[in-house]
Amino acid sequence: MSTKTDTLTIDGKNNQQSHENDSLKPNTEKDRTLGPFGYMSMWVGDGVNMGNMTLGASIIVLGVATLNAVQTFAAALIAIGIISIIFALNDRLGYRTGIPYVVQLRMSFGEKGTIVSSLLRGVPAVIWYGIQSWIGATALNEIVKIASGGSIDNVAICFIILQSFQIVLSMFGFHAIKWVETVASVVLMLIIAFVAVVLLKDHSTVIADSWVSAEGSWGLPFFGFIMVFMGNYAAIFLSAADYSRELKSGISDKKRGLFYFLPIAISYGSVIVVGAMLATATGFTNPARALPALIDNTFITIFISAFIVFGSVAVNMVANIVSPTYVIQLFTKLDYKIAVIITGLLGMVSFPWLLVQDSSAKGLDMFVLIYSAFLGPLVAILLVEYYLLRKQKVDVEKLYEKGGQFAGSNPAAFTAMLIGAAAAFSFVDLAWIIGFVVAGISYILLSKYAFKGSRFKKDTIFEDNK
Repeated sequence: MSTKTDTLTIDGKNNQQSHENDSLKPNTEKDRTLGPFGYMSMWVGDGVNMGNMTLGASIIVLGVATLNAVQTFAAALIAIGIISIIFALNDRLGYRTGIPYVVQLRMSFGEKGTIVSSLLRGVPAVIWYGIQSWIGATALNEIVKIASGGSIDNVAICFIILQSFQIVLSMFGFHAIKWVETVASVVLMLIIAFVAVVLLKDHSTVIADSWVSAEGSWGLPFFGFIMVFMGNYAAIFLSAADYSRELKSGISDKKRGLFYFLPIAISYGSVIVVGAMLATATGFTNPARALPALIDNTFITIFISAFIVFGSVAVNMVANIVSPTYVIQLFTKLDYKIAVIITGLLGMVSFPWLLVQDSSAKGLDMFVLIYSAFLGPLVAILLVEYYLLRKQKVDVEKLYEKGGQFAGSNPAAFTAMLIGAAAAFSFVDLAWIIGFVVAGISYILLSKYAFKGSRFKKDTIFEDNK
């Protein structure tokens, strides 16, 4: 078995095989542009948006809190803790070697198998890119209407403008993401702080009576909230390598864990609490309706709209652009900037104006349910592969070797993923954790006992079982 530990014996940017695009090759030290503050700002900007606020509001059902304040905080902290641990575990290979997620997948699924498994991250991201942009464009249109005195009212034009703006920004890679998220994190947190002050000043009594002191539940609603919370991050920590490869080297695993825990706790935690308080104080679980009801002011539409626009751009820049761009490069071998443009155009033609309608809600929910069932199993397989089967010893050069050890596809990984997904569908409320555990165990057993002669057993603890 190999004695190398995350070995990178090739010059990541210059001497790799010609069939790889530069952006898919390992990042070298000079390519890493994010420091600790920029990295944490990225997660703050990603966490503060209207969708996450809706999650907090969801604990208020018909005016009754399914979780009280203590239970809400406990569930959030447990979820954030688990998210941070998985992030720090799954980002380690990308951080140490500089490889992106689509290359990391080859280790478990093989060069051809990666094409299929990468779509489970790329396709949903493109669709959410379009949805977030359409929501942001709707809010931008409200601002334009006010500014023009009602003479301009066209969401489609605003959508094209906003999408074009995001495409141009994303062409600059993580340089742009760093600055966008730094600004967005400050602006969005100030907005959240303002709303929190208003709520505590004018509605503290009803919040205390209806939410803080509510009976709530430590049963299925409590654990279900944890799963939903984690589900919002499932796709992002699956492709953790795409982000950690941009972080400057020399940072310990524990510190990187804090780089996830602190910003997510501050941003996502704050948004969820404000969402719960908003729903309690106003009776509306939709923040877009709750905020105007909270602050009766002629400028509140601009306030809400700006929040939605900033939040949409911030989420897209982190969660919905980079990973699908790498997937497109994997398929096409195109330059990063061209792939970014294609990603934006695909988001534009994903018919988001249809997906955000009430009549489409059930179909969209089903789509989310289907792809989410595969995310837990995928993470489990990657972690089992790296930590248990390969003991963190990976020769990165082999991942880029055409027709080498990782050519073709690994049937053990695909079988384990399907078994985990099937188990996840059996109990939707706890789908992520069920799929994660079942797929992880299945992959260990399949890698040891099944598919004799598989080249994917080489350099693993089951090499002798070939």
